[in-house]
Amino acid sequence: MAAPLRSKKSYRFAFRSSIYIAVIATLVLGFLQWSFNAMHWGILTSAAILFFVTSFITLQVRIEKFIYKRIKKIYDDVALLESSTIPSYPVTTDMRTLTAEIEKFAKDKKIEIDTLKIREEYRKDFLGNVSHELKTPLFTVQGYLETLLDGAIDDKNVRKKYIIRANKAVDRLIYIVKDLDLITKLEVGDLNLEKKSFNIVELIQSVFDLLEMKAAKKNISLTFDITYTKPIFVYADKEKIQQVLTNLLVNSIKYGNDNGTTEVSVENLVKNKVIIRVTDNGEGIPTVHIPRLFERFYRVDQSGSRREGGSGLGLAIVKHVIEAHGEKIYVESAVEVGSEFSFTLEKSTSQLEDA
Repeated sequence: MAAPLRSKKSYRFAFRSSIYIAVIATLVLGFLQWSFNAMHWGILTSAAILFFVTSFITLQVRIEKFIYKRIKKIYDDVALLESSTIPSYPVTTDMRTLTAEIEKFAKDKKIEIDTLKIREEYRKDFLGNVSHELKTPLFTVQGYLETLLDGAIDDKNVRKKYIIRANKAVDRLIYIVKDLDLITKLEVGDLNLEKKSFNIVELIQSVFDLLEMKAAKKNISLTFDITYTKPIFVYADKEKIQQVLTNLLVNSIKYGNDNGTTEVSVENLVKNKVIIRVTDNGEGIPTVHIPRLFERFYRVDQSGSRREGGSGLGLAIVKHVIEAHGEKIYVESAVEVGSEFSFTLEKSTSQLEDA
């Protein structure tokens, strides 16, 4: 149950109102004395004091008896809505303070309602995207299995082809589920990072080698901005950073133009930080989509038939991995010009000593 509300009496309104009443009453009394030629300053002074004291006591009692009770009722009602915070506030009879508190409460509630509306929209989008991503491979598997059960299983060539295709669809489902599991762990902070010192240039080159064939299909060059003759050591989880680089480069290849280029650079940001930039000259991203790029399953291509595959979780994973390291990720893009994704990493101690 909520703690009992404490009262915080205010005498400001009664004090000021009493002064006004005392001054007006004293002026009226003084005018009457002057009119009857009976001016008596002692009586006038005593009357002013009496007017003030009587008005103050009367007003304060009436305020507490009528206004305070109604205010307390409001606080009690509000306490039912927000028992964790409102009961800790003292009940005040001061109108200015009360107005400020009610306005703050109303503002906070409006922000809370707006946030809930945004979350509800996000929930609807998320469920729709999850449904789309999962039903495509599920229906594919179902279709192939039903065809096999309808008699195609007797044809050796068809049987093998359909089983292979069904297996690919299952692999896609597993891929999506694994990415969802990873992102859930990242969001709840349940993923332990194994940080160590490693050469980021060497890691980027290894990712280039892994994606060389994928890039070759679109004749996209994966390259550094300059020749790095010296290693650049960073302190991070090597496996997770490799996944970040892979996801960014895969996206760059997917949405890059044929015969294009994807360039990676490693630059000093401040003394203990480096920034890794992945830049391409692909189709670019419209400005309206940039704020939502890192949402789960969000795609720039909103059409039902998507040109490119993937789990739709790549950039969301990138964001969570980088934030789990306590670092920042940035994106800049222009349509028909290209995109640049960049993120910061901490330099290793050995690199700082050599600097």
